[in-house]
Amino acid sequence: MKPVDRSEFNQYIMKTARDVIQDYNLIEPNDRIAVGLSGGKDSVLTLHLLVELMEEFDFELIAVSIDEGVSGYRGEGIIAARTNAAKLGIELVEGSFKKEYGFTLDQVSKLYQSACIPCGVFRRQLLNKISSELGVDKLATGHNLDDEIQSFLMSFAKADFRRFSKFGPMLDRIHPNLVPRIKPLWKLPEKDVGIWAVMNNIDVHFAECPYSHTSLRSKVKNYLNEMEGSRKGTKLSILESFSKTFKFERKEIIIGQCKLCSEPSSLNVCKACEMVEDIKNRI
Repeated sequence: MKPVDRSEFNQYIMKTARDVIQDYNLIEPNDRIAVGLSGGKDSVLTLHLLVELMEEFDFELIAVSIDEGVSGYRGEGIIAARTNAAKLGIELVEGSFKKEYGFTLDQVSKLYQSACIPCGVFRRQLLNKISSELGVDKLATGHNLDDEIQSFLMSFAKADFRRFSKFGPMLDRIHPNLVPRIKPLWKLPEKDVGIWAVMNNIDVHFAECPYSHTSLRSKVKNYLNEMEGSRKGTKLSILESFSKTFKFERKEIIIGQCKLCSEPSSLNVCKACEMVEDIKNRI
């Protein structure tokens, strides 16, 4: 098997991300963009790519990290986030579940069938809140091709078709305080992201969250990897097969604000506040 040339591989990574940015107009001149930086390989690659593209696309960049409070795991990720942000000269703003909500994920993990349920709700809200307070135009996440098709198949299996409008490389701004998300790694397989980090000796946090095995996503991920192993190209075919769903009308989504925290919400009380109240009554 021919060894992989690092220079050619890096060019492939950059071209794939640049093409997504250009094809879907993810970045506009003078944009102020925040990167959701966990310290894992996907978010770190997103940061490195955007730093290289700052001059070409003429935008500002800042990074945001969230400490969910997972003992023996998140600390190393935060260190990797700080290391990469400092090395690249990008300001890093940090938030935490403990500071924002009064508890860590470890403290509430056993209250739910999967710790990923409260983690996803609180992490999304806090990332958006900090990004909105920073006045950014877009929030760049490290969602790769694998992440996207896993989410699609999970929603498909649950017949949750309303979530289809949330897929794609970029989401519209449907509320003044709801920062649109962009996904520069949208067409990059997770495996290639890992190869990039190892090949370039990048300081990233490779460990998986100790709670990830409890999620449906973990099972879907293993299934897709088996499919891809026996039939190369399966993942990309799935992505292409549902790409037409990104044309679904988004006008039907009505977003107001939570009467308790004032964050964007389609309900009178947002899911995060509902969970916080439930957690306070149970711990």
